[in-house]
Amino acid sequence: MNGNGYGLWNRNQLDEAARSVYRYMMHSKPERWGGHAWTDWAMNADRWDWNAGVGVIAAAEFGLKTENEEVVREAEAWVKRNIGQSESILVINSIAPFAVFPLLHRITGRSFYAEKAGEVARWLIDEAPRTKNGAFEHTVTEKASFSEQIWADTIFMAVLFLARTARMKGDGRIALESLRQVRLHLEALQDEETGLLFHGWDCEAGNWMSGARWNRANAWIAVGVPMILEETEALCGDDGLLADIKRRYARLAEALVRRQGAGGLWPTVLDRPGFYAETSGSAGIACGLYRAARMGLVPEALLAHADRAVPAVLAAIGPDGDVGGVSGGTPVLESVEAYGEVPIFPTLYGQGLTLLLLTEALAAAGDGE
Repeated sequence: MNGNGYGLWNRNQLDEAARSVYRYMMHSKPERWGGHAWTDWAMNADRWDWNAGVGVIAAAEFGLKTENEEVVREAEAWVKRNIGQSESILVINSIAPFAVFPLLHRITGRSFYAEKAGEVARWLIDEAPRTKNGAFEHTVTEKASFSEQIWADTIFMAVLFLARTARMKGDGRIALESLRQVRLHLEALQDEETGLLFHGWDCEAGNWMSGARWNRANAWIAVGVPMILEETEALCGDDGLLADIKRRYARLAEALVRRQGAGGLWPTVLDRPGFYAETSGSAGIACGLYRAARMGLVPEALLAHADRAVPAVLAAIGPDGDVGGVSGGTPVLESVEAYGEVPIFPTLYGQGLTLLLLTEALAAAGDGE
């Protein structure tokens, strides 16, 4: 179908799968979510938090890149329906849904989106809790505190929003802060021995806590960094900062492809091949590889690894569009072994990361036709 290094697959199959994943994420009813204890948290989209935020980010990307105005309108309708919840809590994880505001501003021209994004960006830069080295402390909507902790998740949940707002406003200060946060997170989390990322770093204790090189932590950064660079590179005047981020990202990508399983997915802990294959993180990693190769951040040869992941992810999509093999919500756990015991069930972020991958694969397939 195409000769640009992206996989050979049926475009109609990709389109049908993406629509199915989207429908399950945005329109499925509780009776289709399963009967486990986390059902409502996992699939109820009407919450202003990171889980739904990842889904809405993916929905907006899907609508924009496939020129589906109905999907974009539904993303805007989600914002209007749920924006009231955002007023009561401002933490890293509640920033995620705001990442669609610059896109909605571009499409609709409504000043509300620009003004609100600017307000939230100012909070992040001037008021959000930081660790002693200046990184955003990972704060959550639940009643839990992770004082002085840096988590990989923050890059996608908050720094992506900051980068998009920088581009929307043409603001070099915001762009520079978003890139500084990327470098701080990479410096803290990247394992010098393997190139992989640990899930979190405790600045107070001076360690990586459980020491888990967790699949989805690596995915948040694998997909998030190319998206952030795409928004901010033209606004950044610090060539050394950009070079360091790109060098570290390239090392991460090379490390990730070496850990890919024979079936095309990555294990839920990357250096534990006996642990179960996890779909959402694998989709995020593969999407990141596609985007990074398109931008020249990694060699085109790495596209073969993203190609291998696509059919494996497609195979995990159920008849209703539910994505299987997705591990539940995972804070930094007490041991590496605990990550292998996290239960599996469909989630909004699992649907979202899968939709981001399928959207990228659709764009690539279209380029080759």
